[in-house]
Amino acid sequence: MDTRGRVTRDGIRIYEPGDFAGMHAAGKLAATILDDVAEHVFVGQTTAAIDDFIRFSVEEAGATSATIGYKGYQHASCISVNHVVCHGIPGEKKLKDGDILNIDVTVIVDGWFGDTSRMYVAGKLSRKSERLVQVTHDALMRGIEAVRPGNTFGDIGHAIQSFVEAQRMSVVRDFCGHGLGQVFHAPPNVLHYGRAGTGPVLEEGMFFTIEPMVNLGRPETKVLSDEWTAVTRDKSLSAQFEHSVGVTAEGVEIFTLSPAGRFHPTYG
Repeated sequence: MDTRGRVTRDGIRIYEPGDFAGMHAAGKLAATILDDVAEHVFVGQTTAAIDDFIRFSVEEAGATSATIGYKGYQHASCISVNHVVCHGIPGEKKLKDGDILNIDVTVIVDGWFGDTSRMYVAGKLSRKSERLVQVTHDALMRGIEAVRPGNTFGDIGHAIQSFVEAQRMSVVRDFCGHGLGQVFHAPPNVLHYGRAGTGPVLEEGMFFTIEPMVNLGRPETKVLSDEWTAVTRDKSLSAQFEHSVGVTAEGVEIFTLSPAGRFHPTYG
């Protein structure tokens, strides 16, 4: 239970200025692990082996995985390949040349949650995959640019949706970002679509994730029988990027920036 700060009438917790340091520490560890995992993504690798590396990295840092044991989940990451939208379960299937994958990691450091995900490629990116990944990355950054006191959560969703749909792609509606801090999931639901000027007003001290999922095809998804894995209904490719952010007096701070500059799979 998180009891820090105050809570708005919409149920959104407002944190104190001193709480930003805890979120930066947790976010930096999650981002560092995703930097380091890049060398473990290659053709022939299994997603289970990638998850094993992530689990070891979390333990070595003296932190805790937020996902191991969460609602019965038993892995240190979600790894979503190609048409898997989110919540892909690591397994023994080997990556093929051109596979794109989202790796999502959440760690707990001194009670604070750091939650981030980014895209990777095994082998060589195809042209259509590269464009999808770029649009999704840019959509996230446009959403973040809309974060400042006085704007609304609808402004974030509108910035993302209008950009993505202008590229003739679609935004997934079935999953969204969320508040976090000293809990994994909390109000508000951060929708990646919507009308400008609607929804709760952003205030200094709000912490939440923005994590748009973008499909090359239609936005509809379905959850498989394992009750975790979400896929595109039309089997089109999907991509996602996620940052944890905090609202400041001037605008926004990103807690999960890549220390090594590896947030985009075509780095370096």
